[in-house]
Amino acid sequence: MRVAFLLAALILLATFAPPRLQRREPPPAISLVDLAPVPLDSNSDASRLGALRFLGGWALTSNDPRFGGISALHVETGEVLALSDAGWRIRLPVGAGRGRVRADIAMVPQGPGPEDEKYNRDVESMVAEGAEIWLGYEQANSVWRYHRASFAVLSAATPRAMARWRGNRGAEAMVRLPGGGFLVFSEGSGGDSEALAFAGDPAAPGTGTLRLRYRPPEGYRVTDAALLPDGRLALLNRRVKLFEGFTAKLTIARLPALAEGALIEGEDAATFDGTVTRDNFEALSASREGGRTILWIASDDNYNPLQRTLLMKFELVE
Repeated sequence: MRVAFLLAALILLATFAPPRLQRREPPPAISLVDLAPVPLDSNSDASRLGALRFLGGWALTSNDPRFGGISALHVETGEVLALSDAGWRIRLPVGAGRGRVRADIAMVPQGPGPEDEKYNRDVESMVAEGAEIWLGYEQANSVWRYHRASFAVLSAATPRAMARWRGNRGAEAMVRLPGGGFLVFSEGSGGDSEALAFAGDPAAPGTGTLRLRYRPPEGYRVTDAALLPDGRLALLNRRVKLFEGFTAKLTIARLPALAEGALIEGEDAATFDGTVTRDNFEALSASREGGRTILWIASDDNYNPLQRTLLMKFELVE
């Protein structure tokens, strides 16, 4: 019990530690990522978790010290694009089994401040669509839009409606709506959290907003969101406690009519607890494969050797 308590305390300390300087170890000439398969449940051969069918899971390790800290994720046509909360953009192919792949890892070149401090590159949310990509910066409470291939800056804004969000609770999740608007979620500090509905591009100064509320499962906080093909929202929620470590819940919510004060509240679709493989799940991506809705979930290891970077693949089978 004493060992378990110490382990949990160290994880909590790493998770909520203040921003620190960027990691400056020299990167290798070639960045490699090893994908080691992990089960859905360490005590069984289960393949279902609530409304999710398990399609694969991997623990990711790398020879590159910049790898890790994944807080935002986009998976498309066999490629993972991940953003870390230290500003590293990570691209790698994803397959169906064990293996070693090459990764492209580089710093987001421009952001809210100098790149040598984590505080200025604390990416927590992402939307990738077409040739453009939007990044939500937590500490700065800002949204930046980039060219997807080059990461050249196209526009940036620090919305007034986000100004009162606590520095480590802002821009935690972001989705683009079918009409071109956006939803940006604050992580909150327990209970309902705020979500902003932007009438257009949140990275364009002056875009109109409506204040909505999101109600996570009791005791949980939202860490990411994705728009499903049918227009509903998939929301990833995390809880961390001293003796149970990290647990997570995936909820599915219908988008309410966008009006000031409207409530977003979902229904539980899956719970990651007990002997289910889990860590600090912070990143979610939705895609389509052969008519199936696919959900990808990744964990943020906080650059902590006691944690893991997990990548999990599921089919939504309600």
